[in-house]
Amino acid sequence: MNDKIITALGVMIPLLGTVAGAGMVFFLKSEMKPFLQKALLGFASGVMIAASIWSLLIPAIDMAAASGVIPWFPAAIGFLSGITFLLVLDSLIPHLHLGSNTPEGKTSGTTRGIGKSLMLILAVTLHNIPEGMAVGVVFAGMLSENAVITAAGALALSIGIAIQNFPEGAIISMPLIASGMSKKRAFTYGMLSGVVEPVGALITIMLTAFVEPILPYILAFAAGAMIYVVVEELIPESQQGEHSNIGTIGVALGFTLMMVLDVALG
Repeated sequence: MNDKIITALGVMIPLLGTVAGAGMVFFLKSEMKPFLQKALLGFASGVMIAASIWSLLIPAIDMAAASGVIPWFPAAIGFLSGITFLLVLDSLIPHLHLGSNTPEGKTSGTTRGIGKSLMLILAVTLHNIPEGMAVGVVFAGMLSENAVITAAGALALSIGIAIQNFPEGAIISMPLIASGMSKKRAFTYGMLSGVVEPVGALITIMLTAFVEPILPYILAFAAGAMIYVVVEELIPESQQGEHSNIGTIGVALGFTLMMVLDVALG
């Protein structure tokens, strides 16, 4: 199959995961049970941690070593830059953490009037940015015919992110139903929160084509941004209140699945 076709397919796969998750509003009668929500959040965390290591950081280190650069340097700089980038966005964009009623980010008289539902959507959209970047940068590496990144490995990352997008789509859409929104509208909002991923992936692919020498830094940058989301949002929410153990089990299962996908397909 042509590399451009594979890339187009790979860029869209994560959005399909979000759409499928948002579509749960048509099958579930009420808000998702805390037990299931924590399991899915933990699972998503495990997938993102494993993807950050095997699909992003290890290739970044291997690329740096192959080019004669100190292997750990691009990975360390990129990783810390990704963490910093999400930290800044998190403090600037008004949003709600999952399960929280207290807005975060800069709020003004106008932003305080933004509804809870919209602020939750902003949070998920914000956190989808690094996932779109991660998909974009691995496919950029594949298109540049870099020996470290294969088509199978890029697709493995795309599929892994799609899997973890399923609970995100459901977790954002189900509360909208509980707040009185129609199922069709809640589904649309959930789906739109994932559109940023293919857009971010395509932008990253276009930019990386002009800056291929810094590909290891961009890979590590995406890893840092994804780990920030896991540490700041997903794991804390999966450990609050009862059923914290199921969140931990979800992390283990998600990590193992993504690790197997990446090693088997990469």
